[in-house]
Amino acid sequence: MTKGRLEAFSDGVIAIIITIMVLELKVPHGEELSDLLPLYPIFLSYVLSFVHIGIYWNNHHHMLHAAHHVSGGALWGNLHLLFWLSLVPFATDWMGESHFAAVPVAVYGSVLLMSAIAYYILTHCLLSLHGPDSELARALGSDRKGRWSAVAYVVAVPLALVAPYLSLAIFVGVAATWLIPDRRFERVLAGK
Repeated sequence: MTKGRLEAFSDGVIAIIITIMVLELKVPHGEELSDLLPLYPIFLSYVLSFVHIGIYWNNHHHMLHAAHHVSGGALWGNLHLLFWLSLVPFATDWMGESHFAAVPVAVYGSVLLMSAIAYYILTHCLLSLHGPDSELARALGSDRKGRWSAVAYVVAVPLALVAPYLSLAIFVGVAATWLIPDRRFERVLAGK
């Protein structure tokens, strides 16, 4: 089975997710810069989520570029990932509207954790299809960053119930580590 439809569908869903998030940004009532101040939690939540979705889109693109074909299991693994990513706008809006209250931050972290787990499952569906000596396996390597991210989310979710701003710092830290360009896929694919 070719991967083209999976890529196109995923790109479309991710574009819709970003569109939903931006539509949740409401224009303030007023004309002064100070009228924007009450909206800062909503805007910061949006920026954090936009970065996370962008990271998933970028890594998904690289991973599928290294994959040569997909299976039914990979299609379901991809839908599983898209399901969790589709909950990001809801969690983002709730977290921003609540001004980073404990439970919404924990729910947001849970969505990030489940997205990371779903990405791991998709990765392993593709790895089992392509084999341990494939370009995909070489590009992924040990995936320390992926495992570290999941552990960080596991810590951040319960921490949010007592210290939501520390959890937010963890979410920002995870995003920052992924913003540093990851050259694994480029190195392997350039060597073809």
